Amino acid sequence: MTDPKIPVTEDELHAYVDNELPAERRGDVEAWLAAHPDEAARVQSWRTMADALHARYDSVLDEAVPKRLEIEQLVRQPRRWVYGAVAATLAAFMAGGGVGWVAHGAAARPSTFQSFTVDALDAHRLYVVEVRHPVEVPGSERAHLQQWLTKRCGWDVRAPELAGLKLVGGRLLPGPSGPASFLMYESASGERFTIYTAKAETEATQMRYSAQGSDSALFWADRGVAYVVSGAVDRSRLTQVAQAVYDQMEKGGG
Repeated sequence: MTDPKIPVTEDELHAYVDNELPAERRGDVEAWLAAHPDEAARVQSWRTMADALHARYDSVLDEAVPKRLEIEQLVRQPRRWVYGAVAATLAAFMAGGGVGWVAHGAAARPSTFQSFTVDALDAHRLYVVEVRHPVEVPGSERAHLQQWLTKRCGWDVRAPELAGLKLVGGRLLPGPSGPASFLMYESASGERFTIYTAKAETEATQMRYSAQGSDSALFWADRGVAYVVSGAVDRSRLTQVAQAVYDQMEKGGG
């Protein structure tokens, strides 16, 4: 089986998973996937995650709009659920502002994603190399660290328990529009991850991937707070850590 004359793009793979690919292009994409088993497996993993999101969140679509939001709904565009792109960004960066992990709500503006990611990666690179003073408050003082950052930042800052990673500690940083919290974790092999959080204008929940040199980051926003998990690792490893952080934040009510 030969490749289609027109190369298959990443956006087309996302559209294929979303069932939004034009009919005349679908055959080409399926032929290309048949000739590229690794990519076909990647696309199938997106479908699996999309199915899980359907099972978890579809019931929300049938909920009545709260009275306090009825007027607001008159001027808002209808909400749209994007399951294929949600799953895709857990494994790949969508260039040009594509939406990643979307649980509900509208996507954050690209400028929000860019400014938070740049700040988070700058902080990550600055402190991750420190040996003696990587943090202000050590991980051994987890309760105090969480209480202090919560009081200074104005939202519930929690240091999640991450399997295979030890909390090094945290510090207070300036964020795009106020204070930001910064937590650092370390594995037994010495790899370090950081979690940067700050207030965001968007209330959407989403995840988007970005890379700068050897460092990469995953961004999402939830209930007015943006999160960026950074590390000098591949996408799959970073996604594993970010998903663990996301799951614990969600369980705790953000």
